[in-house]
Amino acid sequence: MEANCENAGIVPQSGFVINRSMKGNENLTPVSALGEFGLIERLSGKFAINPEKTIRGIGDDAAVLQNSGEKKRLLSTDILIEGVHFDLSFIPMQHLGYKAIVANLSDICAMNAVPDAVTVSIAMSNRFSVEAIESLYDGIALACKKYGVDLVGGDTSSSVSGLVISVTASGLATEKEIVYRDGAGTNDLVCVTGDLGAAFAGLKILQREKTVFMNNPDIQPELDGYEYVIERNMKPEARTETIDLFRESKIVPGSMIDISDGLASELHHLCRGSKTGAVIYEEKIPMDAQTKEVAAEFNLPAMTLALHGGEDYELLFTVGLEDFNKVNHLSGIHIIGHMTDPGEGVRLMTRSGGLVEIASSGWDHFREVE
Repeated sequence: MEANCENAGIVPQSGFVINRSMKGNENLTPVSALGEFGLIERLSGKFAINPEKTIRGIGDDAAVLQNSGEKKRLLSTDILIEGVHFDLSFIPMQHLGYKAIVANLSDICAMNAVPDAVTVSIAMSNRFSVEAIESLYDGIALACKKYGVDLVGGDTSSSVSGLVISVTASGLATEKEIVYRDGAGTNDLVCVTGDLGAAFAGLKILQREKTVFMNNPDIQPELDGYEYVIERNMKPEARTETIDLFRESKIVPGSMIDISDGLASELHHLCRGSKTGAVIYEEKIPMDAQTKEVAAEFNLPAMTLALHGGEDYELLFTVGLEDFNKVNHLSGIHIIGHMTDPGEGVRLMTRSGGLVEIASSGWDHFREVE
């Protein structure tokens, strides 16, 4: 037993377990040095999948499992932590519950599958009342009803550091319908649903008004005129209707991902998975007028919000040139560029006609919070 502990960096001494792998040891690598995706890649390398049970494991929006019958089972999970992913000083508990479900259903949609069930586990500190948790689950119930998914299980626990929510979503699709990140080809069209940057714009407004309120509690938040971007932040929607459109139009994207960490980061994921480059056009990227107004208020380029904001939960996908007429006529879908040879990198064609490299920066949990 002691040998096993030592291999794990844990050595029993005088009845206590000393963990030598914790932060503070100068010989160890801080998680922030790898970032979220670097850490996932390093850890996932320790695991092999059994093809008799699993078709696709770590590395996409959802895992794909073998299943009896024609359709395959998809699974995705996310964790939301107070102070990292949400701020209860301005997001109501009901909205938080709704958003937690939508964020996970969006991952199932990103695989071109139809969500059917969720489990929800929470850990809470003693500052939360029964009524507050009921309000959280009211939002969860509302999302489940809207998207036709069942809440089929979960767990509850205490927490010493606020509220933690973990949601696992399940969905179904045939093997031919399932879309991964690695199926794009050179010259494929790059498309997005909806508009981008609004959720981040809403967050900027909420954070600003919170700062004003903390400095002077007598001043009420000024939220008039920002309704759209605030709703996009607090109550996003999963693009299940786009999956229905794909079925009706007989479209199967070559690759797809949901935009949770920002367009730039997600486009890099598609290019990395598909071994391609990409060019997207500034003038083609859809943005709501209110998002642009907020960007101007904060002296930010509007394109910064679209490229490097997050939590839009729109779908970014590619289709072959032969499907141009099909996607070009679909409501709410925008063609914003095309895939290129991998050596050309990931670039933005500006309105002035210049090509600039797009950094992959987006939301990274371990670089934002240490």
